[in-house]
Amino acid sequence: MSGERTSRLPIPLREDLSPAQAEVYDRIASGPRGKVEGPLAIWLHSPELANRAQALGEFARYRTSFEPRLSELAILVTARHWTSHFEWHVHAPIAAKNGLTAAVIEAIRGDRRPRFAAADEEAVYAYVHEVLTTGKTSDGTLKRLVSFFGTTAAVELSALVGYYSMCAFTLALAEPPLPEGGPGPLPPR
Repeated sequence: MSGERTSRLPIPLREDLSPAQAEVYDRIASGPRGKVEGPLAIWLHSPELANRAQALGEFARYRTSFEPRLSELAILVTARHWTSHFEWHVHAPIAAKNGLTAAVIEAIRGDRRPRFAAADEEAVYAYVHEVLTTGKTSDGTLKRLVSFFGTTAAVELSALVGYYSMCAFTLALAEPPLPEGGPGPLPPR
């Protein structure tokens, strides 16, 4: 997906943006992400959507009750579920940097249930995997999640999975090339 391949939809360039698009672009670029790429760039075709989605994404990624290790775990499970190569490419290195083990990352990449050393990781994985594969969660899985993190965090985790699912759908629409470097694409499911 990298190299000479181009996006199926044009990725707006900063110098070609309307004033509304440029305002959102600058808001994203000056925020914690520091750049505009992937779904954020694609959403610029609809500035109001881009602005609202980037604000939700900033909260979901940086401001929930979860430490980055657990947020990135949820993002990877979501990326794997949707076979979202771009999201995987961006977030697998971030997950490793924040303490998710190589064995856990590789198991998720291979669409296998990881062996977790940390019970909090197991609780997050169980919830995210179950809700993505069945469309709901069992009482036991939810009870375990809430017992570890509380009700607010459970709601935030659902929003994080929803946001990164929306990212995956946007990326499937446009299929932008992967940025250079980093892990290769996900194997087919």
